[in-house]
Amino acid sequence: MSTSLSSAALPASGPSTGRSLLFLIVAGIAWGTAGAAASLLYRVSDLGFLALSFWRCVGGLALLLGALALRRRRAPAPGEPRRRRVVRILGTGVGLTVFQSAYFAAVGATGLAVGTVVTLGAGPVLIALGARLLLGERLGAGGLAAVTGALAGLGVLVLGGEAATVRPAGIGYALLSAAGYAGITLLTRWLGRDGGGADPTATTAWAFAVGAVLLLPFAATEGLLPVTSEPARVVWLLVYVAAVPTALAYALYFAGAAVVRAATVSVIMLLEPVSAAVIAVALLGERLTATTVLGTALLLAAVVGLAVAETRGASVRRRARPAGAPGSVAQSAER
Repeated sequence: MSTSLSSAALPASGPSTGRSLLFLIVAGIAWGTAGAAASLLYRVSDLGFLALSFWRCVGGLALLLGALALRRRRAPAPGEPRRRRVVRILGTGVGLTVFQSAYFAAVGATGLAVGTVVTLGAGPVLIALGARLLLGERLGAGGLAAVTGALAGLGVLVLGGEAATVRPAGIGYALLSAAGYAGITLLTRWLGRDGGGADPTATTAWAFAVGAVLLLPFAATEGLLPVTSEPARVVWLLVYVAAVPTALAYALYFAGAAVVRAATVSVIMLLEPVSAAVIAVALLGERLTATTVLGTALLLAAVVGLAVAETRGASVRRRARPAGAPGSVAQSAER
């Protein structure tokens, strides 16, 4: 959903900081509505989570291809090596497929609020652990405290929730979704270490194409065309899922993330689980128990802690740079 593709290279020019923040806010809220739309689809049809994920990929791909065809041609960026491009596209495609399919399964199994909070809460934790183990990035005291808090929050949700509210299968799907989300982020960060990148819109379009191909046989077995007494409502919800929390949200996210710091982006993206929880309670009739609220609070506090730790680490690295080095305070002042 959000931070997964934030490190993809983007054009140097972009909107102002204020407009970028607005883009990110709208993207976060839009992503929070994807699970709500899935819940409504499950209520009015027999559409399965794999078929829903397939149609989301197909719809998002069609809209992104339209956007690529309509936008003005610009000077081409330096070419990315073919092997590296294939790894980026396939890795992102597989990660997105696992991420969104398991997320829709989690929503169906344990509800919108808990499924979204566990996915979005566990994702940054898995990213931090993966970065430490695979990329050699140190967590630090703040990062370790945040990971511990997130694990405590997951424990509260899994062990303390009522059976009707929190189901182990749903938690498992949410953690699988978070793993897909973390995998995309770690792959993108690894590929971006030596500079160079790709057009994020084109990369995302290719990723949706890969996802559609991977999902097609499973979705066909599950049933591509849902049985429903409200076909117009099903079509409208599918179009909404493809347009708003997929094509539009990704476009706004990429535009905003090009300008706003990554730590700030991760905090703003907390609007996604918050908006999902509000929709679940206000519109879908889901009930948040005291235990669920506590587990949710611990998870969100952990994500904020990770963002704060990242901000402090970036500040320390900037102060440690010698004057005249790229990105140093001296050079920034000269600009």
